Amino acid sequence: MTFSLWKQVKKRILRNRRPLWTLGGFVLLLALTALPQPIFASETAFDRPSVNDMLQDRNTPVQVMLHRIYVCGEETEPLGLMKPETIVKLLSQHPEWSATLEEDGQTLRVMQQIDDLSAECKTNAYFGMDRNGNFSLFDGVPKGEKVMRTFFQLDVRFMESSLPKDQVDQLSEGIRVSDIDEYNSVLSTYSDYAMETEDVSSGRQSY
Repeated sequence: MTFSLWKQVKKRILRNRRPLWTLGGFVLLLALTALPQPIFASETAFDRPSVNDMLQDRNTPVQVMLHRIYVCGEETEPLGLMKPETIVKLLSQHPEWSATLEEDGQTLRVMQQIDDLSAECKTNAYFGMDRNGNFSLFDGVPKGEKVMRTFFQLDVRFMESSLPKDQVDQLSEGIRVSDIDEYNSVLSTYSDYAMETEDVSSGRQSY
């Protein structure tokens, strides 16, 4: 919420080309930065007892699948059959992981959040603009229209008047991102040109 409000202030500064700081605005910004930050799912420890309860009465091995969830992309790796006590030990060693027992009762899916791009995304991910003016992440160049994720609608007129033509053209052709630093840098740059909406959280990533 605080980040989104700051983005609104920043965009207005860019548009008006003059300082918007007043004593009241400065006090408001200080108050907002003092608010507690939201806790996202990836930062919240999983409720281990529920998994333990499902496993404690079992005396047979369970098939375990490790599901890696990246900022861009996902990967699944079979870890094989594990005894319940081995699984409990594995989860205790990785408190940041979450786990669910699938409906068949025979497969445990363990989820690992990774702040990086998957190997496939490092090869094929491009930022670009779709036909509706949305800033999106594509599997391949934008011309192929294989959208993996849409972030926000761009204020195209404002962007074209603010950025050099080659940067606007580059967005149309596709901006390749091969690591998490490039990903965050490009996303941050073009978020300055997100269309203002009533929902101040619209700049969040959507899956």
